[in-house]
Amino acid sequence: MENNDAKPTCSVVIPVYNSQQSLPSLVQRLHTTLPALCSDYEILLVNDDSHDESWRVITELCVSSPRVIGINLMRNFGQHNALLCGIRQARYELILTMDDDLQHPPEEAPKLFAKLAEGYDVVYGAPAAEKHGFWRDLSSRLIKRVLHKLMGINSAATVSAFRLFRAELAQAFSDYQGSFVSIDVLLSWGTTRFASVIVNHQEREYGKSNYSFRKLMSHALTLVTGFSNAPLRIASITGFIFTAFGVGVLLYVLISYIVRGGSLPGFPFLASIISIFSGVQLFALGIFGEYLGRMFSRTLNKPVYTVREVFRSEPLPEAQEIPSREQ
Repeated sequence: MENNDAKPTCSVVIPVYNSQQSLPSLVQRLHTTLPALCSDYEILLVNDDSHDESWRVITELCVSSPRVIGINLMRNFGQHNALLCGIRQARYELILTMDDDLQHPPEEAPKLFAKLAEGYDVVYGAPAAEKHGFWRDLSSRLIKRVLHKLMGINSAATVSAFRLFRAELAQAFSDYQGSFVSIDVLLSWGTTRFASVIVNHQEREYGKSNYSFRKLMSHALTLVTGFSNAPLRIASITGFIFTAFGVGVLLYVLISYIVRGGSLPGFPFLASIISIFSGVQLFALGIFGEYLGRMFSRTLNKPVYTVREVFRSEPLPEAQEIPSREQ
């Protein structure tokens, strides 16, 4: 007989968008995998305003099992916003997040649990080889580089939507109200104990990814300007370099005039210098504009998410208090 007292409790949070075909199989495989890992668990399916029958499927899954909870958002807020909604509804010690398209096999979850038990706070399931398609994989690698270089997240090279972390970390961003959300950045506010394990990454069986190359690049830009001041530093350094260059050119012209008694060729040279400085100024203004836009957006107090309905087949027991970890 298994000793359930030694096992943690776990909340599985899955953002759902147009995944009516994959959800039944995903939930069934979780029901098969989780009992060996957890003393108790729940599966939170957060419907991010799907256009297919995903919500109907979610309610049917809730009826079939009291461990499944459906959360229906009022509009499409985005994957990370939906995740944040589910994380704030989670009741148990550990939180497992994964995609809804079966590319994250539930059978790989034991690897994450085993690694977390070594004393880490966040564990990513890093795919041995991503199978999203060339442009998606390329843009995903670029975003991870942005996280690693600009956000100070050492584990960014292995960031994945397949992650397991301790629920106490949610306290680090419990008051966060920005309309743009990056779960991985928010997790980095609470801990530096990150790790990763290699997991299998399956081909997508149903539909296609909703992330285009353009959307992911927009996400990367928003990520940088929303959570980092690095672009402002880059603009400052660039401005300093070109100011020094301009002073050098001025000195060269003055010395040439004094020593040689002449001047440099006029229009082409001046036109190139003016073009360079104009480009730098526009570049800097564009960066400032991005930050001003983010500041303006936050003053509007847009909601992170809005819940239309929470569906469960029976009332949940009173939530358990999450114990604090000993240092």
